[in-house]
Amino acid sequence: MDNVIDYYDVQGNIMINYAEFGYIKSRYVFIKITIGEDGRKFIKEIAPLITSSALMQNGTISLPEVTTNVSFTYNGLKILGVPILSLHAFPDEYVMGIRNRTSILGDNSASGPEHWDDVYRDDIHMFMSMDAKDDESLVKRYESIASIVDQIDGVELIQGCNNGRKELDKFQEASVLYDENGFPTAKEHFGYTDGISNPFFKGMTPEMGEVIGGGKKLNYNNPMVEENWGPIETGEFILGYRDEANEYPAAPIPKLLSKNGSFMVFNKFHENVGKFNEYLDTASEKYNIDKEELAAKFVGRWRNGAPMTTFPTQKAADEIADERQKAIFALNTAKTPEELAKAHEKFKEVNRHFIGFDFFDDIPGSRCPVGSHIRRANPRGALEFNSKDAFSTPAALDNRRRMIRRGLPYGIATMESNEGEHGTIIMTIVANIKRQFEFVVQQWLNYGNDFKLANDKDPITGNQDEDGGRLIIEGDEKQLPKYLAGIPRFIETRGGVYLFIPSLTAIKYISEGIVDPT
Repeated sequence: MDNVIDYYDVQGNIMINYAEFGYIKSRYVFIKITIGEDGRKFIKEIAPLITSSALMQNGTISLPEVTTNVSFTYNGLKILGVPILSLHAFPDEYVMGIRNRTSILGDNSASGPEHWDDVYRDDIHMFMSMDAKDDESLVKRYESIASIVDQIDGVELIQGCNNGRKELDKFQEASVLYDENGFPTAKEHFGYTDGISNPFFKGMTPEMGEVIGGGKKLNYNNPMVEENWGPIETGEFILGYRDEANEYPAAPIPKLLSKNGSFMVFNKFHENVGKFNEYLDTASEKYNIDKEELAAKFVGRWRNGAPMTTFPTQKAADEIADERQKAIFALNTAKTPEELAKAHEKFKEVNRHFIGFDFFDDIPGSRCPVGSHIRRANPRGALEFNSKDAFSTPAALDNRRRMIRRGLPYGIATMESNEGEHGTIIMTIVANIKRQFEFVVQQWLNYGNDFKLANDKDPITGNQDEDGGRLIIEGDEKQLPKYLAGIPRFIETRGGVYLFIPSLTAIKYISEGIVDPT
C-alpha cells in the first residue's frame, strides 16, 4: 500500500512528461510576493488551474488544452506564513538556494551568477509553468494568470526574463524546434534528439512511462526484456514514500506539507552552437574521425538519439530513428483520445530501442566512451569496470542518483551562433537535491574520478576551464584509442532556482495559512 499514489494530489509535472503528449509550447513565470496575505489570496485564485497527475489512469488519457503547475522557493514559503518549525525542517541546500551552491555546481566564469538573467538574481518566491499544444492556448492561460496578478497588490510577475527582445519580459518562453518542413522535432540546438529517457517508479501507470530503461535493472540479462527491469522506489522522486535505501526521504513537517511533494531544480542553459560546430570540424579532421561519429561519441548517442552501444553504425541508427520520428509525428497530430492512445503505444514500442540498453557488453567503452555524457548522467551499471556481475544488482551504485527531467529548448540558433538567446530549459525533479542533482553535477559531470578518468569532465555539459577539456575515445582490436583535447565550454548557465513542488493538499493548507507543524 506504500506505493499507492493519490494522482489527484500529486502535481502533473512530476509524473507526466507533457512533451510526450504534444505539449510543445511553454511559458515560465517567476513571482515575487511582498504581502503574505495577498500571496495566499493569489494561490487560492489560481489553485483551480493547477494540473494534477490524474490525467492518466485506468487506461484512459484525458488532457486539457493547457497545463499549469506551481512551486515555491524557501523565501516564498517564508513570506507566505509557513511556520518556522516547518521551514527549519527543509534541507539546507533548498534553504540556501542555488546561488549559494554555485561552487558545488561549477557555475563559474561565464556560468557565474553575474552573467545570469536579471530574474534569477532577483528574490523569486513562486514559480509557475504553463505547457500547451499551441501558442493560442498558452497565451490565453498566461494572460488569465497575469490578470489575476494585476488585481492583487502584494503579488507581481518579475520582469527580468531575457527572450532576446529589446525589453525584458515577465515570462521565459520555450518551444520545441522545427525542421525545415515546419514539423516539430525533439532536437535541441546542437542537433541532438533530447529528453529520451526518464525514470519509471512505483505507482506510475504504463501511460506515464516505461519500466524498460526507465526502471532499475534487476539482473544482467537482455535489457530489451521487461522482466529484467523493475520500477524504482517512489521515494527517490516523491516525498512520503520509501526510497531505494528502504527509508523515507528527509522531508519538512508536518506530513501533510511534504507528502506527495517533491523538489525541482530549474535551469536555463545557453548553448554555444558555433563553438560546438567549429570544434567538431577541427577535431574530426585532426583526429581522423567522421564528424557525425565524433558528435555521437561526445554524448553516447547519435544525434538522432540512437544509443551507440547498440547501434554502433550510423546506417543502423538512422533506420531506427526514422521509425521513431514517424511515431512522434503521429503523436503530435492525433485528433482524438483514441488516436492519441494508439500513437502513444506505437511510440513506446519504437522508443524501447532508444532506452532499453545498458553497457554490460561495452564496459571498456569501445562503442560508447566511458566519459560520454549518457554514461556520466545515468551510468546504467557502467561503473562496474572490467567486471560484469560485480554487485548483487547491476546498478547498485547509481539507482540513488536518478532524476526526472522536464523542459524544452528556447530561442533560435544558426550553425554559427554563440551570442544571443538560445539554449535549453531543464527542470530536474528529485526527492533530494543534494544527493541526486548536486552529486551528479559535481562528481559525474564536472569530475571523472568515479569513471577512472581523473579530472576529465563531461564533454558536452562540463564546465571546462580556459585550457579546454579532454575526452578519451577508447579503442578496440581494430583501432587505437584517440585522446581529444582543447574541448571548449559548450554550455553556460544563464540562471537557476531551487524549488519545492507541494501537493495539491499542501497548496490548500499554504493558501489558508493553516500549516501546523505541531
